[in-house]
This record gives sequence, structure tokens and C-alpha cells, in this order.
Amino acid sequence: MIGAKLFLLFLYVLLPALAIYLCEKYQFLNRIGSVVLCYVFGLVLGPLGASSSEFHNLLEILMSICVPLAIPLLLFSSNVKEWRKLAVQPFYSLLFAMLAVIISVALGYLIFNGRSIEGFDKVGGMLVGIYSGGTPNLASLKLILDVDEDVYLAIHSYDMAIGAVYLFILMSFGQRLFQLILPKYTKSDLPVEASDSNSSLISLLKGKSTRGKLITVLFVTVVMVAVAGGVMLLMPESAQMVVFIFLITAFGIFGSSMKTIRTTEGSFDMGMYLILIFSIVVSSKVEINNFTNINPSIFYYITFVVFTSLILHVFLARLRKIDVDTVIITSTALICSPPFVPVVAGSLRNRNIIVPGLTIGLIGYAVGNYLGYLMSLLLTLL
Repeated sequence: MIGAKLFLLFLYVLLPALAIYLCEKYQFLNRIGSVVLCYVFGLVLGPLGASSSEFHNLLEILMSICVPLAIPLLLFSSNVKEWRKLAVQPFYSLLFAMLAVIISVALGYLIFNGRSIEGFDKVGGMLVGIYSGGTPNLASLKLILDVDEDVYLAIHSYDMAIGAVYLFILMSFGQRLFQLILPKYTKSDLPVEASDSNSSLISLLKGKSTRGKLITVLFVTVVMVAVAGGVMLLMPESAQMVVFIFLITAFGIFGSSMKTIRTTEGSFDMGMYLILIFSIVVSSKVEINNFTNINPSIFYYITFVVFTSLILHVFLARLRKIDVDTVIITSTALICSPPFVPVVAGSLRNRNIIVPGLTIGLIGYAVGNYLGYLMSLLLTLL
């Protein structure tokens, strides 16, 4: 029995490597993305350990380890000093996208009568977090806001389903549709060229020098998380998780300003690997009744926020004549998170927008926790 549980746990840790390999090998899976593929793996694995409360506890521990370690690793590769040098058009597109999300969440809260639903302000805060940063921020805000497990799983599940429709629109006819309003992309708008590096975490770990550097960066990350955890324990219980998540976010931003850490290849990939493990764990906890018995308030709220924010973003971008590719990649980076940036850029046949898109996504990772928490507080006043 113990051997079976350890084998299952082993699968949770190793399956992201299989997902990465399959996405690199097969183009159609690459379009789907490793995050979605890991979500599918989790749905398959879930019933295998569902009957064991002890195994559930092991998964909780694994999940609580992955997110705190992933946040700094995801931020390390972003040069904070360079954020101010981000090209003008992507910078305005980022501001408009975040503004569109905030407005959509506030409007949706009022439309769906959020004040009458207990904890709906927390849902709004989590939506700002996930649609400005992605899954890591959603996971962080679950802890910060002390969101009910069933509500969290519903948000995560609905987001995956609605996000798939959203991606299909952007990758199929979104560019042609939005070109009716926005100007076409020109190279002068985004002079930054994407890197030609195709190194994956797996290949980097094969090299002795890169493996040593990655182990060092991981050790630094563990120390940062440990220090944040120590400070957390000194705080009142009600503020502990808020302090913890905000501290590891700040440590991640600080680490990104140090050249030795920032230039270490694979730190972002390592962080994403942890997020892939987290995705498998989370999806394995999804129950079918989350879909057969849909919570209409949360489902419609998420649908409203995703598509209203996209429409608002497009019209706001029109004011600055931001090109269609920049708007699409910015929206992708925030609504779907950075891993989807290369996928969408490929569908647009525009590799020049990959680097700005990733940079925008990393900024979203950094500020998503703060914006989500503040939004939750603001919604309680509406």
C-alpha cells in the first residue's frame, strides 16, 4: 500500500517531464501546451488516489512546497531594471490590459450581485491575480485570502475550460477580427528580437556546469522561502500567509536584480516545472461534479471577466494605436500566463513579440499577488 502511494507520488513529480517531452516532439501538443497536458494527466491520476486521505495529505504537502519555491524562480529571469525600458507600445498595452481586468472584475462583481454571496470578494481578488499573473498567483491568493477549497477548484476548473475557448479565438481568427479596430504589427513597433535558445530544463540539467548553477539557484530559493517562513511565524496568525507570499515575491524581484542569479539558464524553466507539478496535483483533486453541477455565479463571473477584459483592452489600445499582435500577446501573457506566449506568437507567425510577451507576463507574476489582494479589499467596499 505504501509502495503504491510512493509510486503515485513519483508519477506526480515525473509526469511534467513527459509533458515537456511530448510538447517538444509533437506540434499539435505544443499548441495545447504543457500546462493543459499536465492538467489532463492530473484528471487521469485523480481517481487512483481519491480514496486515500493519507495520499491527499501528501499531495497537500507537495502543493504547498511547489508554489512558494516556484514564485522566486519564475521572477529571477526578469531584469527589473529593464522593465522601465520596455518598448512604449507593449508598456501601454500592459497598463491597458491590467486596467481592463480590474474594471471587468469590479463590473462583474456588481452585475452578479457579489455582495449577496459570501466570499465573492475573494473570488474577484483571485480573478485579478490569475488574469494578471497566472496559476502561481491564483495559488498564492488562495492561501492569502483563505479561499475555500471547493471555490478554488471551481475557479481553477472553469478557468481552464473558458481559457481554452479564449485561446482558440486568439489563435484562429482573433488577429483578423481585431485588425478591424487595431493597426497591423510593424517591426518598428517592437524592435526586440526573440532569443533563438531552445534549451529545455531537461537538456540544461545534463550539462555539468549548468546543473551546478541551477542547484545553487535552487538552494538560494530554498533559503529565501525559509527566511520568509521564519518571518511569517513572527506575525499574527491572520497576517502570516499574506506576509509569507508577499515576502517571497519581493525576494524573487530582488534576486532578479542580481546578475549572477538572473543570468542562470533554466531558473524560469525550473519554476515552471514546479507549476506543472502543482497543476497535476490541483487537477487530480477536481471532481466531475464541479462540471456537472456548475456554480453559475462563479462560471458566469469568470466568463464575463475574460471576454469583457479582452474587449476593453482592444478598445483602450485603439486610443494609443497599439498594433494587434502586441495586444494579443499582452492579453495572452496576462490571461493565460507566459508559457502560452510562444504558442500564440507561433500561431501569429511573429517571433519578435515573444520576448516582450514574456517580460509582460513576468511583470504580471510580480504584481498579481498585490493587485489581487488589494482588489479583494476594494470589493468589500462596493
